[in-house]
Amino acid sequence: MRTFSEIHSITEVDQFIRSNQLALLFVSRTNCSVCHGLMPQVQELMDHYPEIQLGHINADHMEEVAGHFSIFTVPVILVFVDGKEYIREARIVHMDRFEEKLDRIYKNIAQ
Repeated sequence: MRTFSEIHSITEVDQFIRSNQLALLFVSRTNCSVCHGLMPQVQELMDHYPEIQLGHINADHMEEVAGHFSIFTVPVILVFVDGKEYIREARIVHMDRFEEKLDRIYKNIAQ
């Protein structure tokens, strides 16, 4: 199973997005049970998408991320292609729909 790179500042976030053609950010909080349940599912799914770079942000440690990305709840999954946001999933993520969206992007970009 792939692992997420921990991101600790807005500068790191912006650099992560800019330096990776395909980037996924997973935003969570420490005491969020939904976050803790969803993250392993996303990690497992990402085994099918090796070109997507994975980043994790703990919003408890970087509260400014909420304003930077207009995040109102967690968990949030953001997928960027060439620096532009293409997918945003928040709170309750339907993994089958999320995978369909990733497939469309991935087939057009990474292949």
